[in-house]
Amino acid sequence: MSYYKPLEYIVPPEEDGFLLRTILQKRLMISRKLLSRLKLTEQGITVNGERKYINVKLRAGDQVAVRMEAESSDDILPQPMDLDILYEDEELLVLNKEAGRIVHPTHGHYTETLANGVVYYWMQKGESFRFRPVHRLDQETSGAIAVAKNPYVHQQISEQMQAHQLKKEYIALVHGRLPEEEGTVDAPIDRDPESPHIRIVTPAGYSAITHYRVERRFAEATMVRLWLETGRTHQIRVHMKHLGHPLIGDKLYGLYPTAAGEPVSEANLEADYGLSRHALHAIVLGLTHPIRKQWMEFCAPLPEDMRRCTQRLQSPDDDAAQDV
Repeated sequence: MSYYKPLEYIVPPEEDGFLLRTILQKRLMISRKLLSRLKLTEQGITVNGERKYINVKLRAGDQVAVRMEAESSDDILPQPMDLDILYEDEELLVLNKEAGRIVHPTHGHYTETLANGVVYYWMQKGESFRFRPVHRLDQETSGAIAVAKNPYVHQQISEQMQAHQLKKEYIALVHGRLPEEEGTVDAPIDRDPESPHIRIVTPAGYSAITHYRVERRFAEATMVRLWLETGRTHQIRVHMKHLGHPLIGDKLYGLYPTAAGEPVSEANLEADYGLSRHALHAIVLGLTHPIRKQWMEFCAPLPEDMRRCTQRLQSPDDDAAQDV
């Protein structure tokens, strides 16, 4: 049986007499679910190299080690794929996902996903991990996404996300000129009862909060930077539509009418705006590294299709602009 690199902890003098359970849960911050798995693993939890029950008392200087069994993604077909890797170490992989790429295989989409490419990449390096994305991006949304290489790292980053400690910033191009330079949308979101795959703003929905700031103005469009307090499905797209400024190219939440009053057709989207998907990009991802305990930020440059769209939007009426 093979294991990932162990987590280790040396008991300091002030923690002499602490229970092993306390060290695992309060110092290494291991969840109950993961702890249950580790207790069933032969060398999952050891003290000074010996397997111990978690109710044992520790002494100052004891070395606690936690070992997780190595995993694989046998259910995911490896496929060669160009990957834009922003960062990688033994525990974490951060990528810049291209637009149009589904993150994880789903019903009807078993190949050509980001997971297929990552598993192939690991296989070529002689490595084996289970594909564990910490968060998701819509198929048409590009940008930074983190993949944990073991269950502990996944748990730790997921908890940061739940505690609103993860930094996720997005750049969007929306129809119309927002009246304010910055603002907050606090509007609950839930499924549309008539179309369950669509989300709507409704008083009976789940809390959803989006902050935004204008980055650049065009004659009939706006570039905005957005960051989220909550992570509801399609949150940015739904909130921008709620404000009356839907994302350019958003086929699900309505293609905005032209100045002549005609809707923008999907066929003309490329010709009119230089892109074929909704204009949303996850530009910044920040997190505390679960092992190194260091704050890290990753930036995914604005993709070519969104840059092309800004060029199509330029006009003599533009305000002074800055590059993103």
